[in-house]
Amino acid sequence: MTDALIQNLYASCAQCPRHCGALRSSGKEGACGESKTLRAALACLHFGEEPLITVFGGSGTIFISGCTLRCAFCQNYQISQQGLGGEVNEETFVKICLLLQEKGAENINLVTGSHHIPLLAKFIAAAKNKGLTIPVAWNSSAYENVEMLELLKGLVDIWLPDLKTLNPLMSEKLFGARDYPLVAKRAIRWMIENTPAKVITVNKNGEEKEKMLSGTIVRHLFLPGRFDDTALTLDWLKKHADTKACISLMSQYTPVPFSGSESELKKRNEALTAFQNRLVNEEEDSDLRDLIEAYDFDWLFYQDLSDDTSWLPDFTRPQPFSNSLSKTLWHFKEGYVL
Repeated sequence: MTDALIQNLYASCAQCPRHCGALRSSGKEGACGESKTLRAALACLHFGEEPLITVFGGSGTIFISGCTLRCAFCQNYQISQQGLGGEVNEETFVKICLLLQEKGAENINLVTGSHHIPLLAKFIAAAKNKGLTIPVAWNSSAYENVEMLELLKGLVDIWLPDLKTLNPLMSEKLFGARDYPLVAKRAIRWMIENTPAKVITVNKNGEEKEKMLSGTIVRHLFLPGRFDDTALTLDWLKKHADTKACISLMSQYTPVPFSGSESELKKRNEALTAFQNRLVNEEEDSDLRDLIEAYDFDWLFYQDLSDDTSWLPDFTRPQPFSNSLSKTLWHFKEGYVL
């Protein structure tokens, strides 16, 4: 990836499906809230991801600032929507990746990088050239152009896309993106088709666990009161992803105590009327279990129901999550925190 090509892709930006046309190459912010500079808020060993990528050492997660989708219910809204984070150049990115690897990370997990694919493709290649050998995972909303994903072919080993909804009315209300279902389906099918699953068994102190080296884990978060939407999503996944990708059905929806301007909160609260903004209840949990049993997926994770909300992050702190969920190695305010 040459600097000239990167510069061109940030001019009159059409990297994501919004095609906002922002002159990001000149320092203007796009619909993603970011310009040409890569910014991030946190790098940590994360133990709250799926077992296939957490394994023993945790997932080496880098939280990137900005987002193409900007969901109304985003738990990471401080960095995805409110601009929290600091500049990360190529040298710093490589150092962070190699530090995560040194500290035992099972992979490098890039969260919400869809608006910086050209730059990240260059940075990932540089990290691999400097000695990065663990898998690279791409953790995204799936609101991505396949033409841009092609730039990551051979650099990303594991895809972690969300399939948030297949209901265009919901996606318009919650993301301002009526085209989300069509875009996400196309992106996820590309990920599955281009990256066959490879899972090995690893042993540590006599304990065996499975570890994903390549493949796709498709995530879907159940939104309270929207059972039919989840049924529609699982039906599509059964037809297009079963046996080829792992399905991760999440029941952890948690209302976020958002902060922000009066107008921002008013807009967010209006969007959140699209579903019941509360914890998932036991009846819904039982219905979801019945649904996945009926579909009989070959490869599926499902979270146990919990009313614990202490895991919600605060990225203004060097340790945004609880100590049991993550260990911070780099924070945009503090630098390297060991």
